[in-house]
Amino acid sequence: MSDDNQITLTINDQKVVVDKGTSIIEAAKQSGIEVPHFCYHKRLSTPANCRMCLVEIKGAPKAMPSCYTMVGQDMEVYTNSELAQNSQKGVMELMLINHPLDCPICDQAGECDLQDMAVSYGSDRTHFKEEKRAVPDKNLGPLIRTVMTRCIHCTRCIRFATEVAGVPEMCATGRGENMQVGTYVEKALESELSGNMIDLCPVGALCSKPYAFTARPWELEHTDSVDVMDGIGSNIRIFHRGGKVMRIDPVECEDINEEWISDTARFSYDGLNRSRLTTPLRRKGKSLEACGWPQAFDAIKKAAGKASKPDAIAGLAGDMFSAEDLYSFNAFMKTTLKTDNVDARTDGSTMTGKHRCKYVFNSGIKGIDKADFILIVGANPRLEAPVLNARIRKNVLSKRLQVAVVGAPCDLTYPTMHSENTAIILDQIASGEHPFAKQLEDAKNPMIIVGAAATLARKDAPQIMYRLYTIADQYRVVNKDWHGFNVLQQKPGRIAALDLAVYPEEKGKDTAGILKALADKKIELLVLYGESDIPPESLKGAKTTIFIGSHLSPYAEVADIILPAAAYTEKTALWMNTEGRAQESKKAVAPPMQAKEDWKIFRALSAEIADPLPFDTQSQLRALIVKRAPVFENLNTFVPPKWESFGLAGHILDNAFEQPVRSFYKTNEIMRASQVMTECQDLADARADVNAKQRKVG
Repeated sequence: MSDDNQITLTINDQKVVVDKGTSIIEAAKQSGIEVPHFCYHKRLSTPANCRMCLVEIKGAPKAMPSCYTMVGQDMEVYTNSELAQNSQKGVMELMLINHPLDCPICDQAGECDLQDMAVSYGSDRTHFKEEKRAVPDKNLGPLIRTVMTRCIHCTRCIRFATEVAGVPEMCATGRGENMQVGTYVEKALESELSGNMIDLCPVGALCSKPYAFTARPWELEHTDSVDVMDGIGSNIRIFHRGGKVMRIDPVECEDINEEWISDTARFSYDGLNRSRLTTPLRRKGKSLEACGWPQAFDAIKKAAGKASKPDAIAGLAGDMFSAEDLYSFNAFMKTTLKTDNVDARTDGSTMTGKHRCKYVFNSGIKGIDKADFILIVGANPRLEAPVLNARIRKNVLSKRLQVAVVGAPCDLTYPTMHSENTAIILDQIASGEHPFAKQLEDAKNPMIIVGAAATLARKDAPQIMYRLYTIADQYRVVNKDWHGFNVLQQKPGRIAALDLAVYPEEKGKDTAGILKALADKKIELLVLYGESDIPPESLKGAKTTIFIGSHLSPYAEVADIILPAAAYTEKTALWMNTEGRAQESKKAVAPPMQAKEDWKIFRALSAEIADPLPFDTQSQLRALIVKRAPVFENLNTFVPPKWESFGLAGHILDNAFEQPVRSFYKTNEIMRASQVMTECQDLADARADVNAKQRKVG
């Protein structure tokens, strides 16, 4: 006898057991039976407006839409009967009445659902001889190219914008043949997730504007990898041809990004080919001139030899680096150059790798689905992690999840309760005087999300973290069955840097100490590894400055010697996302010209200056990484850390939390080099100016 929550039915004479409330199309999919469809998508609401998924149900007077019809006990469904096939062919014929025959010039050709369905379910002739209609294209901004004559009114883009992105700007106006899909008022979309509509569009109505007319899908190779434009670690697929990245699409991963990626992950790839460092450079006079690797290494060896003592040497690392990069940099500085003046926390944070629970997303991103109340402290997930923010929004809409915010005012695309923007609110919550305290107490699975960018770099960060630990302990945010204390890291390399102790471990100078020593002319050799949060003009003052990175930028122009390194698409590497989950990116293309993989640079440089670092291959390097931080051994596995006390007791400053992200499209060197991201940022800045003027007038 079947379970009360399960239904037994037959599809094409095949017995199927599914959960109650499952649609026929999902039941068929679970059984390996494909039902053609256009408007249906498992993550969007079901409008049942394309009718392509019509199936025959025994006893029903006509074919029924399988996306909208729920399964019933002992139901008999046929997806390939004569009635079903004739219905599907009829719908396909209607679909193609107005569709233009421009497959040879359509960017969607080869990946087009309509094209595939027409081959499988279409007729070899049509009954219609009327002229096809034409629809004017819409301007949706620099990311999405529209050819609206191809639109089949599936409304996926409208539902995505309204339900997932939380920016209800897409709509359908008119009726019947006069219906048009577009924005209410013609303007660029104001969403950080808008590119996902390109994947959702089953025809070529919405295409990638940067990718348009550059390649055909059958010409491209692809490599599955990990996005590093934010700290989420979204799973992506990199399409490339001839050593050049041509396109980036999402890969479905339920635990992390579902099947969405941010616009920065999707469209910033042109920055991989612009302003790249392709050969070592050495300063002669006021200009930088190309030189070979031996000449650059010889100059670095001489500079290291001239340094009077280890305390006169310092190294700063950026946040776009993998575990291999950071470990080899740290070993080079501390073992080869014998200095403890090393720091990867260039935003001014003083947090160390002790107590891992205080700097990772302890519940896991999927844990958001279980939460019934979220307290956001000093974070803006919409800009720091758009995909994670969409997950919060999904649960706000579907499960009435309540969200409270202590921090700078922001529009998160879902209803929130905002408090005054001051850190002392945390004292009131801890003492039970604030309304948020009651909501934390009443919640079964309360969650706290702390923004690392706006919180951990504050002077009173240790006191804030102590207060947050007190709140988490007091209101059962962490208990035997639930771990709801989370830190949202925006930088892709920060957790790995903390895990691997890329900071002073003895009596070395941290970022603030190094900057002061630079200002006092006490640094003789400065190693700048990548770009950081520090203004480039503050990095002047060393006798010799070495820059190791992928892009020519103001940071590189500070240096006397420049070594070209690889970008994330050009190396196989380990990355640690905000959950503390180790993931592996795969090498898609080779580094340009003379650029080298980062760990190989440090290994070769160490052998030139002193004894070589104790690894010759990447596998040997990874063994050392795992020995230092065993969590790297568990690839693609979420391992919740042990809950321990952290922070320092003391007074919290009555200071407001700053906005964690000021330029969403310009947060790292790849985005800053991207022309597409520049256009997006210019548009965002212009929009912000208009909104500011409107608020002033109002």
